[in-house]
Amino acid sequence: MKITAALATLVLLGCGAAFAAAPATTATPAAPSATPVKHTSLKACNKQADGKKLTGADRTAFVKSCHAGKPAA
Repeated sequence: MKITAALATLVLLGCGAAFAAAPATTATPAAPSATPVKHTSLKACNKQADGKKLTGADRTAFVKSCHAGKPAA
């Protein structure tokens, strides 16, 4: 009888420890990621450059800044 009671106690303690170690699902929101959510696609940036009739170095600089998500100057 003492062995059964000892085993039951160990099982209860083991379950309690496992429950305490489980991560809380509503404790804190996830930390924001270090990377931006979404970049503008190169295709969209190239279409904007076509619309502005940019060529050469101006076009390259515009597409690069557009794809990086920087506002147009």
